[in-house]
Amino acid sequence: MTDNDDAARECARRPEDLSRLVVERLNAGDVDGLVELYESDAVLALPDGVVATGLAEIRAAYTRLVATRPVFQPGAQSPALRAGDLALTSSRLPGGGGATVEVARRQPDGSWRWILDQPNVLG
Repeated sequence: MTDNDDAARECARRPEDLSRLVVERLNAGDVDGLVELYESDAVLALPDGVVATGLAEIRAAYTRLVATRPVFQPGAQSPALRAGDLALTSSRLPGGGGATVEVARRQPDGSWRWILDQPNVLG
């Protein structure tokens, strides 16, 4: 992707947008776009029980994931629970495969990014 692609990427204007954007970018293999959805010191839980902390580790995790070209379906999203500049987001995964839970923070420009991401809280 080029710098022009970065400028054209949609940012999350609502915390609920993050879930849709992550599925779109996973399916597109857009690792840079996925990393943009997180704050610099974010924490992402990985399926093997390992935790990716910070953008470099999150980038590495998504690089490994998209290399296998999986196809993701959006889950049923619950309304975000907001407290000031923080929001708790969650989705029920398709096919009864669990649920996600995330904490997002409003950025100075009004967009939202995840600070904590647990992609399968029940798995």
